[in-house]
Amino acid sequence: MAGVLSLTERRGLLYRALLWLPMIVQMVLVICPQPVVAADDVFAKMAIDPPKVRLPAPAFSAEQLNHRVLSLADYAGKLVLLNFWASWCLPCREEMPAMQDLWQQYRDKGFTVIAVAADDNREDVAKYVAKASLDFPVVLDVTGRIRRKYEVVGLPMSYLIGRDGRLSGRLLGRRDWHSKKARVLIESLLKKTGGER
Repeated sequence: MAGVLSLTERRGLLYRALLWLPMIVQMVLVICPQPVVAADDVFAKMAIDPPKVRLPAPAFSAEQLNHRVLSLADYAGKLVLLNFWASWCLPCREEMPAMQDLWQQYRDKGFTVIAVAADDNREDVAKYVAKASLDFPVVLDVTGRIRRKYEVVGLPMSYLIGRDGRLSGRLLGRRDWHSKKARVLIESLLKKTGGER
């Protein structure tokens, strides 16, 4: 019958449409006006997605490199940067030294970084942690159980958990934690005890 596409032709059309999709999305973003960002919106300046409703951060316990078990509940009352990463992930490795510096600067003020490694091999994680001189908590998530709880869609991906134990923001991709805006963000969140972003 004329006008009926074969399965192979339909698949080819779908494949070509998918190739054009990123360009179409980018064109829409350029054409459509973007919302005006308030000058004091520290979340927008760091390209962080704040939740519409601040839900409690999913609880978890996991083994650290030293074989001790870490529980998120151990950090109640602290501001937590929960980072999902892997030793084979270049953008992850690029942001780790800055997260270490941020942790060193603010850990005595109630801030912590918890890095959740997606690696299959403990030795790979341990080698990178030693090479980068990281001393914030690093836990292993070999089975992906924690990543599933946090709906991790790519690496690196991070969550900010407020002092009240609720999710304050989600970050997909690498961020410049050495930047002034990162420090303004952390200082702003450290002042909050709960109920706010």
